[in-house]
Amino acid sequence: MCGIFGIHGHPHAAEISHLGLYSLQHRGQESAGIVASDIDGNAHAIKRMGLVSEGLSIADVDRMRGDVAIGHTRYSTAGSSTIENAQPVLARFRDGHIALAHNGNLTNATEMRRDLENAGSIFNSTMDSEVLVHRIARSASDAPEAKLADALQNVEGAYSLVVTIGDTLLAARDPRGWRPLVMGKLGDCYVFASESCALDIVGAETIREVEPGEIVAVDREGLRSSQPLERKESRRCVFEYVYFARPDSRVFGGSVDRARRHLGRRLAQEHPAPNAELVFSVPDSSNSAALGFAEESKLPFELALIRNHYVGRTFIQPTQAGRDAKVKVKYNAVREVLDGKSVVMVDDSIVRGTTTRGLVAMVRAGGAREVHMRVSSSPITGPCYYGIDTPNREELIAANMTVDEIAGALGVDSLGYLSLEGMLNSVPDGPDGFCHACFSGDYPTPPPTDPQKLRFGCGC
Repeated sequence: MCGIFGIHGHPHAAEISHLGLYSLQHRGQESAGIVASDIDGNAHAIKRMGLVSEGLSIADVDRMRGDVAIGHTRYSTAGSSTIENAQPVLARFRDGHIALAHNGNLTNATEMRRDLENAGSIFNSTMDSEVLVHRIARSASDAPEAKLADALQNVEGAYSLVVTIGDTLLAARDPRGWRPLVMGKLGDCYVFASESCALDIVGAETIREVEPGEIVAVDREGLRSSQPLERKESRRCVFEYVYFARPDSRVFGGSVDRARRHLGRRLAQEHPAPNAELVFSVPDSSNSAALGFAEESKLPFELALIRNHYVGRTFIQPTQAGRDAKVKVKYNAVREVLDGKSVVMVDDSIVRGTTTRGLVAMVRAGGAREVHMRVSSSPITGPCYYGIDTPNREELIAANMTVDEIAGALGVDSLGYLSLEGMLNSVPDGPDGFCHACFSGDYPTPPPTDPQKLRFGCGC
């Protein structure tokens, strides 16, 4: 999962992109980058490991000239966590330069890369996104959008893209629409971002989503749209509503906050906790779901866990050691809220179980008499090949234990997951049109031939 941002026609395009990336930091914390392009065809890049605030200094960004820019925050699902894999990718070719930022995962990247290498292409990184750059460069078409359309033919998997070819900005989404991508306007400038919250921070007005299979091109003559890729059955990622997107965003045309409240209400209906005295969330991604659970249960919502906001999201840490270390410094229990109480602890998901186990122990140490765990999504039982780092069933607690066994392993008095039906019926425009493969095993595409290599080699 990554955050992408693009803007065309603003004299301070790099600075605007820098600001937009702050709102997309939750989508990736390993590296951040910006590429800016000017009317003379020059491109300038800055990429750093770490957070936007750590690596992309205001002074460096201010020196980037050009009125076209794209930006990226990276969370690796494939491609090791190194500066070589930081995005946007920038390359020169016969017609100038190509810059590309990608959110998603290409499931046939291994085969495409092998074909390109056999034809003489030389790769500088291990991420799947670089495959698209080579395919764009090899296109014989003249128009930038036609080059991108050529490159995307027969590409499988999830991708939302912002691309610059010369001084043309392009935005594209895969034919199933796995990952969100919204379009807005800032004065006379067009802006694209993974989520609407990034448009809000720069003062842009949201216009619409980029449609599945659509390519939008913006140049000096204005905006034009084409639909070169035949739309396929919709497979929007339901986990965007459950966890990844910010609650103040609208993705896939719906409010993330409203969706999470509905998830929490449905969870309370399916798994009430009659003896509980209060509800609290595992902050921050579960706040809205916990509020929904409390409203439906008519129980008080309390702040029983306090999050240190100077620590990033534990789920998207690239290693288990990193996740474990951050849990210990990320949360603290409020004894005055918990002491002697029977409590409902609401989280959006349980992936490996290690974070949850530590939190339950913390809540117990804070004096809770009973801990009833409620999860506003279904059990995650399979790997995701479309942009989330859950590639191995061995790492997924729900793939290897029953619900009762998980409850015992976590140390809770009861455990309730939202049903798949309840989850899909709680999100906007549900239940159809969503990808739920990691919950149900219903994969819309054949799995990659080398999932382990895919894990250590993608754009986001």
